[in-house]
Amino acid sequence: MHNDNQRARTAVAAVFAVHGAVSGSMATRVPWIQEHLHLDSAALGLALFCPALGAFVAMPMSGRLIHRYGGRAVTRVLLALWCAALALPTLSPGLAGLCVAFLVYGAAAGMCDVTMNAQGVIVERRLERSIMSGLHGMWSVGSLVGAGVGVLAAQAGIDARIHHGVAALVLLLAGAVMSRGLPDTRPEPGRQAPPRFAVPSRAVLAIGAVGFCATFAEGASMNWAAVYVKDVTGAGPGLAAAGYAVFTLAMGATRLAGDLIVRRLGPVATVRAGALLATAGGVVVVVARTPSPAIAGFALLGLGVAVIVPLTFAAGGNATPASPSLGVAGVATITYLSGLMAPAATGWIASLTSLSVTFCLIAGITLTAAVTAGVLRSAGEPGHGGRVGKADDHQDAQHEAEQDGHVETEEQS
Repeated sequence: MHNDNQRARTAVAAVFAVHGAVSGSMATRVPWIQEHLHLDSAALGLALFCPALGAFVAMPMSGRLIHRYGGRAVTRVLLALWCAALALPTLSPGLAGLCVAFLVYGAAAGMCDVTMNAQGVIVERRLERSIMSGLHGMWSVGSLVGAGVGVLAAQAGIDARIHHGVAALVLLLAGAVMSRGLPDTRPEPGRQAPPRFAVPSRAVLAIGAVGFCATFAEGASMNWAAVYVKDVTGAGPGLAAAGYAVFTLAMGATRLAGDLIVRRLGPVATVRAGALLATAGGVVVVVARTPSPAIAGFALLGLGVAVIVPLTFAAGGNATPASPSLGVAGVATITYLSGLMAPAATGWIASLTSLSVTFCLIAGITLTAAVTAGVLRSAGEPGHGGRVGKADDHQDAQHEAEQDGHVETEEQS
């Protein structure tokens, strides 16, 4: 049993890494797409809106697919579609085709995101310890690797159609091989299927609100850190870029190490401490008038928000123990909405006030996450000790769910 669980953990970590590699591969070749299709900024902005739109619409349907076909099969198919979709945007003949390609790309990304996080929740329950932060850290590692290869391809002048075609094939094969150890979930015979388009419960909405706060701060910082350091502190291009780089590295490194913190403090205390650290970082950013303190503030923001979203995904899955994908889909939909809103909302508020005022509001948003972190405990998360998904808690949840007629059971691989 132990070996099976470790094999499942390795498989789901590999899925996260492959998913991240696809995203990183795409991010580095957007300038090629813009130049190849002769798009102005407005047209490119419209096209880049489509992945988030496709994901937002498709994610609530994931639970139904898992109920019908099983978690392992659906995750493997969606990961393959996501890898294959990497090649579509570069093959588009014009703006309309690009928007359609990005809608498909986003839908595959979002649905795979839901199913792989649901798989993570299941493995976490079996291991009875936190692993979600590390899984999201593996996504960051994959994204950095994909981006690194993309940078090398761009510098070498390789046509993005060739680069993405080869990358899609390699990642598809890697995902197919490494995902074989995923745990399988099957509905009990005769059990009622979830709705085709699931509406989140109140508990999931509350958990999603915490994720919304963290994702908003993350999206705003990733998109505006370099601009803030340049415009507010007067830094040059190199130091300005360092603001973004330090934020991203701090967040990625913390996610890789975050499970150790969760196991010691527990999910609620970890989220509360992270949100307070992010709030402190926001305050440092607001008062900074020279580059170094501002960059340090963004590092604190990255450290603080890093583990919050992974833990809200886990809590969402535990809030719907009979079908983790439903809770994960609800939280993912809310966080995707936040990520969609954050960059534009930050710019809009800054245009009416200033970037300093905007990041003061963001500090208030992360403080809200700290105040409301207790909702993760109501999802069945233990308040201390860091143990996740204890067997007796899971059995109680299973029994309650059986009374409602919505149970999915796990087949041991």
